[in-house]
Amino acid sequence: MDKTSHLPFKVSIVMQRQTLSNRWQSLQWQLLDVLPDVPGPSTRQLRASEQEMHWLFAGFEIVLYADEAPGYFLNLSSDAPCWFVMWRLEEFDGQEIAIPKSITLSYNEAARWMDGSEQVDTLPVASDIASWLAEYTQEYYEPEVKKKRKHPSFEGGVGVDKMARAELNRGRS
Repeated sequence: MDKTSHLPFKVSIVMQRQTLSNRWQSLQWQLLDVLPDVPGPSTRQLRASEQEMHWLFAGFEIVLYADEAPGYFLNLSSDAPCWFVMWRLEEFDGQEIAIPKSITLSYNEAARWMDGSEQVDTLPVASDIASWLAEYTQEYYEPEVKKKRKHPSFEGGVGVDKMARAELNRGRS
């Protein structure tokens, strides 16, 4: 496997809007499905009723990067490895809908999105996708080696000064 690996097919994302009987929130958008890419228009409404609406968004490419291997490892070590889909509410054909912007299998990338106040939903991955991800992760994931740090003596002296300078130098790099 190359350091950058592509899923052999693109995927389509299905988002669902449900009507809620709640005085604070009347609608809820959520990720409904991630499918092998569906031919046809890249964005289309699949279902519409008063209670729910489904929209399909096609053409998302899945690419794995070696530097994201720790995030893939974290995803795989969870109880249920999942897709992470980042989406935003936007105007489309005169109505506000949830439009997926990106999809990943990296826990770390999804965490960065959420740190940036993006909306991220999850959905369990199929076992064949999890196997492909595990194979890639096994090849490129290298656990971070923990370095033992010496703590300065409480007695003071030259050793403490040396360690303090080393800490300052480490903070500058």
